[in-house]
Amino acid sequence: MAEEEAKKLVQVPDQVEGQTEAPKEVAAAAEDKIAIPPPAVHVEKPEDCKALAIIQKPEPVEEKKLEGSLNRDAVLARVATEKRLCLIKAWEDSEKSKAENKAQKKVCAIGAWENSKKASLEAELKKIEEQLEIKKAELIEKLKNKVVHVHKEAEEKRAIIEAKRGEDLLKAEEFAAKYRATGTGPKKLLGCF
Repeated sequence: MAEEEAKKLVQVPDQVEGQTEAPKEVAAAAEDKIAIPPPAVHVEKPEDCKALAIIQKPEPVEEKKLEGSLNRDAVLARVATEKRLCLIKAWEDSEKSKAENKAQKKVCAIGAWENSKKASLEAELKKIEEQLEIKKAELIEKLKNKVVHVHKEAEEKRAIIEAKRGEDLLKAEEFAAKYRATGTGPKKLLGCF
């Protein structure tokens, strides 16, 4: 479409430069068109065919008989008007094309901007996710170490309690043997009495 507009723009200035010659040629062509009637339509009828054929007669052309200068002025005015309208149309098409191209360029720029922002945000999101995964792994490792440490402490406390129980049992057995040997009884029979 832009190429057609460019051709129109190129053709119009040629008409502007040769303005004095073109209207004379147009006026002569217009006078020739008025003077030449269209050819008559002739239909051949076969001898044994009795079908009706419609023959169209050309409409009579009214010849305008104006003075040469009046006709020439009218043709010149019409040519000038057509030239002006053609220039306006070409300018309008050019401006519309410029507006469309400008809008399309801005839309493309916005699309590129949007894509670059999305890409940077997605990269930032991946970076944050990786950092969170690293922190998560570190925290999991710390918690597992704490669980192992707690289990180790619990085992040590159990071992201490088992050792204390064993000592208490031995002590009780020793006192029981001593009391049996001496024949005396314990001063406290039960801890609750």
